[in-house]
Amino acid sequence: MTTMTTPPAGGMQALNDPARLRSRRGRGASLSLHTLLAVSAFIAVFPVLWIAYISLGPDKNDYQHPSRILSNATLDNYTHVLTNTDFGTWMLNSIIVACGTMLIGVLIAASAAYAVSRMKFLGRGSLMYTFLLTQMFPVAVLMVPLYKIMGSLGLLDTYGGLIIIYCSTAVPYCAWLLKGYFDTIPVEIDEAGRIDGLSPFGTFWRLILPLARPGLAVAAFYTFITAWGEVAFASKFMLTEEKYTLAVGLQSYISQFNSQWNYMAATSVLIAIPAGAVFYVVQRHLVAGLTAGGTKG
Repeated sequence: MTTMTTPPAGGMQALNDPARLRSRRGRGASLSLHTLLAVSAFIAVFPVLWIAYISLGPDKNDYQHPSRILSNATLDNYTHVLTNTDFGTWMLNSIIVACGTMLIGVLIAASAAYAVSRMKFLGRGSLMYTFLLTQMFPVAVLMVPLYKIMGSLGLLDTYGGLIIIYCSTAVPYCAWLLKGYFDTIPVEIDEAGRIDGLSPFGTFWRLILPLARPGLAVAAFYTFITAWGEVAFASKFMLTEEKYTLAVGLQSYISQFNSQWNYMAATSVLIAIPAGAVFYVVQRHLVAGLTAGGTKG
């Protein structure tokens, strides 16, 4: 005759403990996961570290002999870039263009996204698909017509012309992103604002935008990066050296018979600092903004 024994309560709790189950399931799986993450992080960080390392080499050909840099590392390349080039002018021009693109682009994208999310009007659906359609054209196709349009409007070699072009690139994506984020904000908030006497714009400005900070942070970061590192439009639409941005200024280190890779590497590191600062400011909003913007569309 057999008897059924019931395991003690502590044993059942141990069997159902998620932490213990994960531990039993998976030291090997955990090790594999962490190894994969470490390798992925190394692949992502290595190019940045390599450029920073090359920037310390005193000779333009040291990138071909990286072992020599360690014993001859110097900051002379940074000194040369900051004192003997137009880096300050390039930086100022890039800040003006990038910040202008960020402010104007986010405002236009947020206004369009809010209108599509909350209002019913003719062409509402086709508007968003038109935004999406504009993303299908490569830069090479857009270059000539945009150049003619900017020339006819007298906007060549101006900050405003370049900002308009960058906004035309960044606004469609940001409008789709923010439209999905506004869809997650309850409509009752708009109705409460109307009851309190706010106009539609007042409701948008005073109630909706503060709640949409994560989405706005993502849009701001995207528009800033779009303008900060762009080369093709800036090199063709900014005709004088006084209007060159950082990305265009980098080209001055390369000629047909000479390539100053050490100065280019040092300039690249300096260019990355403001972009990293912007990312640091908005990083806590990025995950929330991206996930919320992708839940509805």
